[in-house]
Amino acid sequence: RMPRLSQFFGITIAMYYNDHAPPHFHAKYGDAEVALGIETLAVVWGSVPRRVQALVLEWAVLHRPELRENWERARQGLPLQLIEPLD
Repeated sequence: RMPRLSQFFGITIAMYYNDHAPPHFHAKYGDAEVALGIETLAVVWGSVPRRVQALVLEWAVLHRPELRENWERARQGLPLQLIEPLD
């Protein structure tokens, strides 16, 4: 199960508990999915349409501290906190 952190423009942002390093989050759009590193915002694996990735990057830059905090919460098995969507 992948807890949802945010959702906007048909994009779902989520993070797995006990996921592998480096710290990252997942963005899903339709059948496409990408994992992006929290610190670098580089693609860890996968791909989504270019416009979707641009929106995800815009959102991630605004919410990097919350992403870091949620990564730590996930490592500890704590409930994750929702993050404001891009509007």
